[in-house]
Amino acid sequence: MADVEDAWTRVSGEAVRWLSELDPEHCYSGFEPPGRPDAAWLLHAMYVWRDGLVTTTHDDVYRSVRAAGLTEAEPAGELDVGELLEGSVVTGTELGRSGHPGPGWRRLRWAELARGFGEPVVPEGESPGHRCLRQAHPTGSWSAAIEPPAEGCLDRESWHRLMALLARHSPDGADTACLAYYCPLVTADWDDETVLSGRLIDAPELYDHPGMSSCPSNLWAADRSWVVYCDWDLWGTKVVGPARLVEAVLADGELEALRLPWTS
Repeated sequence: MADVEDAWTRVSGEAVRWLSELDPEHCYSGFEPPGRPDAAWLLHAMYVWRDGLVTTTHDDVYRSVRAAGLTEAEPAGELDVGELLEGSVVTGTELGRSGHPGPGWRRLRWAELARGFGEPVVPEGESPGHRCLRQAHPTGSWSAAIEPPAEGCLDRESWHRLMALLARHSPDGADTACLAYYCPLVTADWDDETVLSGRLIDAPELYDHPGMSSCPSNLWAADRSWVVYCDWDLWGTKVVGPARLVEAVLADGELEALRLPWTS
């Protein structure tokens, strides 16, 4: 594989205009394309400690550490926010890149957690985000034994798996020409649209692009046969394209995906 900064070159922001015309309201957090001809949502991975859930939350842990005088401690799973504002809650949710936490942790499927609490995986009318699985984080903070879904970025393992599926269902396979868009909430560039051009074979390396804190907000084939959308405020990534691609995403055992017709 080529170095990511050599393999992906910056192109004019005009390249993303077609997506902005499809979704003019989401220019700062990624563009959501309509689900045509088909679409599915990939749910960002979460993990649970091998010994199971505990009632202690990420917020409890953070406040206990602070109370013990370990003032250098920062909220687990969050950006460096310094002193929390009064009434704020440390949720434990990552913002940006995430991946398997390591030994002692196992993948916790959204469907497994939803069944345990007797609630839908994603409530009707909602997108995958903080309004989902509410009984698992009623105060806003998750159990300290759970690494919840990351916000704004697909997890590393799912990103790499998705790139492999896209290569199987793209017009030129791994050589398919692609474009990647990073929204201003990722780049902090509010004056110019950040669009990169490259090939699908080099798309896995985009996940760890040294100049970005996230996977692309949108990735699409140059012929627009499929589009990937990852909103900076959500816990899910939308894949839009032919039915055979979407069916492959839904059937893949390494991913957790579902259709949400009301988002299309």
